[in-house]
Amino acid sequence: MVSHSEPPKEDLSAVALEHTIDEANALINGTSDVPKIQELDASKLVVTLADPNARQVPDEATANAASETICTDHMVTVSYNVESGWGVPELKPYGPISLMPTASVLHYATECFEGLKVFRGFDGKLRLFRPNLNAKRLLMSTLRIALPGFDPVEVEKLIAKLVAVDGAKWLPKDRPGSFLYIRPAVIGTQPQLGVQAPKQALLFITVSFMPRMDSPAGGMRLHTNPEDMIRAWVGGFGYAKVGANYGPSLLATNEARARGFHQILWLYGKEAYCTEAGASNFFIVWRAKESEGGKLQLLTAPLDDKLILDGVTRRSVLELAKARLAGEVEVVERRYTIDEVIEADKEGRIVEAFAAGTAFFIAPVSQIHHRGTDVHIPLGENDSGVYTTKIKSWMKDIMYGNEQHEWGVVINEE
Repeated sequence: MVSHSEPPKEDLSAVALEHTIDEANALINGTSDVPKIQELDASKLVVTLADPNARQVPDEATANAASETICTDHMVTVSYNVESGWGVPELKPYGPISLMPTASVLHYATECFEGLKVFRGFDGKLRLFRPNLNAKRLLMSTLRIALPGFDPVEVEKLIAKLVAVDGAKWLPKDRPGSFLYIRPAVIGTQPQLGVQAPKQALLFITVSFMPRMDSPAGGMRLHTNPEDMIRAWVGGFGYAKVGANYGPSLLATNEARARGFHQILWLYGKEAYCTEAGASNFFIVWRAKESEGGKLQLLTAPLDDKLILDGVTRRSVLELAKARLAGEVEVVERRYTIDEVIEADKEGRIVEAFAAGTAFFIAPVSQIHHRGTDVHIPLGENDSGVYTTKIKSWMKDIMYGNEQHEWGVVINEE
């Protein structure tokens, strides 16, 4: 006789993720019944310094023209083993890492990463921009793909130590207004084939040069995705910063670039909801229909369906706009379609648009091409809209120390 039990009402993946997060928090807080393993502990960092004269710092243009990413003198690595937990963090000379050909990351995409920048301020100080948000998001992404958890504060400390050591040489005080890119990543390293949560992992952090991409000549031009291709889906992992979100998008991106566009505007569903511009969040400033009040709105896709990344730049744009444009611009997070954008263009209601993310920072958008229809978006002075320029200026002031703000975390250099 076969018995049928009542199926659980909760979504399996959501419950699994919630359970993993609760378990990680319990381990961090010391309230878990599970035998305690070694937590990630930045205070145990072992430092091995490189020869300071072994490498010269190139100028920004030379570094960004190189055929490979130019990193600073040092990196941070920490190994993990399921039996013993996190090992001793090491700050050591930048160089190769060793992986077996059967490592989990090479076969099952057990990999996630973050991206943030360190800035040389006009006051001579080094700053990070809201690094706590990046560290927390790295934990979320890590748990989403069954990699080991950690206390995000410890990752913040490791990032701060690395830029404190390399900042003076690689981001010198005679280059105010410059930045370097920080890439923390976690990968599954267990050398065993088979679809399973890896029992070994590696967290590493590098610092490198990155081109400035926030001022494309004539504005950023977007091409909507092919009808048979999407970037993310409800119930998937579009909200997590995992490598599997990016590799499959490159085919469409390459084709768009061959046609003279910069990025893909990713649409979702038969309704063709606007989601992200390439790997950046997408914003549009328009005037609502008169029947809807006719207000000037700053519009972007919502987070509740987990299709898009909870970008640090996105969050900062929204918070600044709500605080400093209140009464002038209504901030709206909702689903909206490409047809709504086309209609607004025909009615002359679009004011400006921009993409926002760590790499592109805040880049004005001038064109969207969709199935033979072109939406031409106004650009103001210096190829940037009024609100795009305002928000970008506010954020740069915080990043480079022209405005003292809690988001700008000052680093004590060594």
